[in-house]
Amino acid sequence: MHDLDPSTRTELEAAAFRRLLAHLDANKDVQNIDLMILADFCRNCLSKWLVAAAEERGTSLDYEAAREYVYGMPYSEWKTHHQAPARPEQLEALEARQKNKQAKA
Repeated sequence: MHDLDPSTRTELEAAAFRRLLAHLDANKDVQNIDLMILADFCRNCLSKWLVAAAEERGTSLDYEAAREYVYGMPYSEWKTHHQAPARPEQLEALEARQKNKQAKA
């Protein structure tokens, strides 16, 4: 990757990001809390990272518009149709991960 010209590298990174979004869209059963427990990021994080990237480049990007792009639909609609209530063991695992993360900081 380091040998690629910046434009090609950016195109490949963008393609990989679009593929990640398509993969998440095809696997709506993967809950955000599970992503947070396992990988310490979720669809909302991706949305926030898009907004931050836009701001770094002097461009305005509305958070809700970014979420709609990441989720493939308005967040409220996705939440209604695809978000399951967090189970107690999920909440415990997330809390344990956050505590572990804080202990390492």
